[in-house]
Amino acid sequence: MQPEHSVELNEQNFQQILESSMQTPVLIHFWAPMSQESITVIPALQQLSQQYGDAVTLVMLNCEEQQGLAQQFGVQTLPTIALFKNNQAIDGMGGPQTIEAIQEMLNKHLPSQEELQLGQAFKLVEEGEYQAALPTLLRLLEHFGGNGQIKLHIAQCYIETQAYDQAEAILSDILMQDKDSKYKELMAKLELHKQAGNTPEIQALEDTYNADPTNNDVALELAIQYSQVNRQEEALEILMTALLKDLNAQDGQMKKTMMDILSALGQGNPIAAPFRRQLYSLLY
Repeated sequence: MQPEHSVELNEQNFQQILESSMQTPVLIHFWAPMSQESITVIPALQQLSQQYGDAVTLVMLNCEEQQGLAQQFGVQTLPTIALFKNNQAIDGMGGPQTIEAIQEMLNKHLPSQEELQLGQAFKLVEEGEYQAALPTLLRLLEHFGGNGQIKLHIAQCYIETQAYDQAEAILSDILMQDKDSKYKELMAKLELHKQAGNTPEIQALEDTYNADPTNNDVALELAIQYSQVNRQEEALEILMTALLKDLNAQDGQMKKTMMDILSALGQGNPIAAPFRRQLYSLLY
């Protein structure tokens, strides 16, 4: 039997594998074909190790084939689980164990699932996968007590997906000790957006629209201007206000403009979702 998603330990590689625990903890599962309990737990062990990703290496030792190694490790019962770190055994369990008990042991020595997920989300942000990272970051923010670095990564995702109002809101909540170079960089991007999105033409349209919000000609032009300078949320708010009164306002141009903006923002954009739901409720 050759288990998948694991390394088979033998006389040739055992020293190399133990030395690798200096960088990554190694979980050794001592098993044998004659021990049904040691075979039964293998799929769950493989699944558990995959959840930890690169944080642990799962290794299998077939005690029937490698009796000498099993004796060197002092294995007295099957199955036996041993966790090695820095070339030394730091924990272990002998006899049949539930996968929950094994995970509880690992949790004492390895990063939690939430820490692993956070690391993966940070990596997604570094790779420019902002929409993929955002849901995980938002979900973990409360778990980590409003961590400042998570907030900064969330703000970065908002800015890069043009959700500027949300970015400004979360940046305003950053504590002094977290206002590092990343914070300053994000604030600079936000300021540039504000400057670019507040042209004299837009200011004039805003004045006219505020004086008469029922003027759909002005409302449509202002929404288009907002969209062109990436003020998408404000554009969608103006369009939705008009569509709630008349779904075919401006001979359908408002509806078309709104659908164009939603399409450009994409399915995963946090700005688009509530407006998309509102529009679909009107259409259907």
